[in-house]
Amino acid sequence: MSTLTTPFGFSSTAAEVAEGIDLTGRQAVVTGASSGLGAETARALAGTGAGVTLGVRDTVAGERVAKGITASTGNQGVRVAQLDLADPESVAAFTAAWQGLLHVLVNNAGVMACPKQYTEQGWEQQFATNHLGHFALATGLHDALAADGNARVVVVSSTGHQQSPVVWDDVNFAFRPYDPWLAYGQSKTANALFAVEATRCWADDNITANALMPGAIYTNLQRHTGGRGSGRVPAELIKSVEQGAATSVLLTTLPHLEGVGGRYFVDCNETEAVDRRSGTLHGVAHYAVDADNARRLWNLSQDLLARAKSS
Repeated sequence: MSTLTTPFGFSSTAAEVAEGIDLTGRQAVVTGASSGLGAETARALAGTGAGVTLGVRDTVAGERVAKGITASTGNQGVRVAQLDLADPESVAAFTAAWQGLLHVLVNNAGVMACPKQYTEQGWEQQFATNHLGHFALATGLHDALAADGNARVVVVSSTGHQQSPVVWDDVNFAFRPYDPWLAYGQSKTANALFAVEATRCWADDNITANALMPGAIYTNLQRHTGGRGSGRVPAELIKSVEQGAATSVLLTTLPHLEGVGGRYFVDCNETEAVDRRSGTLHGVAHYAVDADNARRLWNLSQDLLARAKSS
């Protein structure tokens, strides 16, 4: 399987990637779109003519962003819906309310390196928000995605996945000391694995899923780290929000990626699989794209959600 390349790269912006793309009549959902990369991703998709739903916890902030997107793009099909990914009932309400086809789902929302915290279900907060909430959202919207016949799911992961694989026997840090970066890394590995298994499971529905590293961008995601992420990224590798949203938009819009799934992209191009930390923002760990790991995570996620529903 050859590595996929595109005409775009590190400095490309979401608007540049989306230029000339017409998605009129199609529907997209972008989670975490009340600020940062999510808002810019939604803006670029709205610029293509797509109807865009902003799935957000803070609907007031979401409405403010939606109005700005409509004003800048002229697209009247931008709407806001409440969505708290750490709350299974909120996710269920969102999916139950969805009507019609869904062409694009961008799993963008996330938390990073937060203090030790658990949901009502006893799930570690980063694993719950970054992975389980998006897993429940995507599977809950499966029928709408399948009805399109050519839907795409885009999952925002991170090079932070190289901090940790999924620790199968202790995803919730019940037995090992909590470390915010290990928890973040585990959740980002889960994001990448979801794309692998979703593409396999949903192949007959022509649904594809790809994961990506957006780059190092200063947004609200860094609120738990003093606003500067890990603090280890060289200044020349820091992207603007417009550049950071480019890979997400590329994976939703680029025509020659039709039918492509289960892959991991950085700077608008597929990146190589690595056996050790690369020391750069490129590279995806083999454990994060391993088919057996992906299947195991899918089964674990289904089990956790089923137990929460029955309790």
